[in-house]
Amino acid sequence: MPVLEAERTTTTSSAAKGHDKFHALLARAQKLPPMATAVVHPCDKASLEAVVTAARLKLIDPILVGPEKRIRAVADENGLDIAGFTIVDAEYSQDSAAKAVELVREGRADALMKGSLHTDEVMGAVVKRDTGLRTARRISHCFVMDVPGHDQPLVITDAAINIAPTLKDKIDITQNAIDLAHALGASEVRVAILSAMESVNPDVPSTLEAAALCKMADRGQITGAILDGPLALDNAISVEAAAIKKIKSPVAGRANVLVVPDLEAGNMLAKSLSFLAGADAAGIVLGAKVPVILTSRADDEIARLASCAVAQLLVAARKSSASAAIK
Repeated sequence: MPVLEAERTTTTSSAAKGHDKFHALLARAQKLPPMATAVVHPCDKASLEAVVTAARLKLIDPILVGPEKRIRAVADENGLDIAGFTIVDAEYSQDSAAKAVELVREGRADALMKGSLHTDEVMGAVVKRDTGLRTARRISHCFVMDVPGHDQPLVITDAAINIAPTLKDKIDITQNAIDLAHALGASEVRVAILSAMESVNPDVPSTLEAAALCKMADRGQITGAILDGPLALDNAISVEAAAIKKIKSPVAGRANVLVVPDLEAGNMLAKSLSFLAGADAAGIVLGAKVPVILTSRADDEIARLASCAVAQLLVAARKSSASAAIK
């Protein structure tokens, strides 16, 4: 079922920029059952409006967690209909995060969605050792970028959580991104391990880590994708640039997952695409027991909805995988 026509009118500017890839994700997600989602502290217009729209499109079945009086006041002030939503009362933002995580632990929610609180408050509750949602995997963040003029979504990781990841961290960061790309429907996942150059240079640690990650993939320590690196950004996404530098690789020029050296590089890359190339970015946290939908105050509606759709596709892929394992 395609995105409802009534909703498309609110995203005309995004569609005009050519964001058909996000609309395709939304169309796929709308074929799935709504995802039970604990929404953490949706106490402003932007966050609550996104929840209402995502619920209307049947992407999520929201449980609002936060100060009930404040949530209802925001809804009334902005004409937002939340009559059918479950509300779990919480005193303040950290209490909202703790109670939302508990809903997941109780099996009542399949995903978390950030509202109008700081990311650190949400993630602080998620990573608590005894009461959080940790798994054996390192928690990491992915941007799914819809770049006008580019033929496929780009997954960029990690641009929001791991500041200076070690090689050990990057194994999980890479595997999380590969699993996401498969959930999004990529028929072949091609991972570029980025650096400032395409040659291994002992003086540039990121090139050594890139080479190690590629060898790990060769030995089955990272699975589900073709890896190549180090690659500079141009060689990773431009067939012409790769050809000029005589780089022969199934990844070079065709990468759909970009693993950056550190958070600063990833954040600058993602924001450059957003503000200079007109891209939209869906944000998702992986490696926890459930996906965590992270949206920014600067996100427009299509980016917020796409983040929900990405999480919904992830949840469906995990359930399918679990069912297959039981059989």
